[in-house]
Amino acid sequence: MADPEMTALRAVIAARPRASDIAQMRLDADARGLAFGLPGDVTVEAVTTNGVKAEWTSTPDADPSTAILYLHGGGYAICSLDSHRHLVAEIGRASGARTLAVDYRLAPEYPFPAPVEDTVAAYRYLLDTGIKPNRIAFAGDSAGGGLVVGALLAIRDAGLPLPACAWCISPWVDMEALGQSFTDRSAADPTVQKATILMMAEWYMAGADPRHPHASPIHGDLTGLPPLLIQVGSAETLLDDSIALARRVGTADVIVDLQIWPEMIHIWHLYFPVLSAGRRAIASGGSFVRKAIKGD
Repeated sequence: MADPEMTALRAVIAARPRASDIAQMRLDADARGLAFGLPGDVTVEAVTTNGVKAEWTSTPDADPSTAILYLHGGGYAICSLDSHRHLVAEIGRASGARTLAVDYRLAPEYPFPAPVEDTVAAYRYLLDTGIKPNRIAFAGDSAGGGLVVGALLAIRDAGLPLPACAWCISPWVDMEALGQSFTDRSAADPTVQKATILMMAEWYMAGADPRHPHASPIHGDLTGLPPLLIQVGSAETLLDDSIALARRVGTADVIVDLQIWPEMIHIWHLYFPVLSAGRRAIASGGSFVRKAIKGD
């Protein structure tokens, strides 16, 4: 039986206007996120992390000795702190940790590797504040989910200590969009189609190698990465990205938990205020993070 909340959400998404201008796309994405609002117990603090804009969010039970570094999605071209603040705060609540959301530079103005560089800079900031790497988790959705893994490779290659774990939500990890799910899930996915993915990949890569491991981590050596949680919906065109990432991580002898959620669409967690499956997915991810950084 179809999830009635997802059925209602699909109708809302189908009724949205579809902008083609990138400036309007950015405005629309931010407005949709801001419309959810924030609970009154969420504290927000703007900060600059080694020259990169970022934002702390916390809830009353957040352990100040722990942190989640969060990377928003949006195809490396749209979305921001505004579009994802409600989700980031709820992820922190579920994990019992503060969250540091990174306002990394966006393409096409700032193509690859700018977001990777900004993420590494933000992670260095966390370490410089005295937070231990085994008390830090990475998390991100869509492009941000891919950036999580690409940045971990850059961090490892720079000789920095790796964080305790990483949580990838609907990750985009293949700049060439070669997965079969772009075809067989296209009718089921109301938000992401191959043509859009390839357009954003062109903006992001700007002539760079689409198989560079920091952009398409399925082509990298994933040995030594921390435990990884991957959550993806069965209705996503990006389903095969998650499956491919799980295979590459697993065959590199890294602990990986791949969760394929029935009926769910791209980054369904964003809709947790109206979608119980979004709340359950966040709770599952929060439990994963708590165990890794706090031993809960």
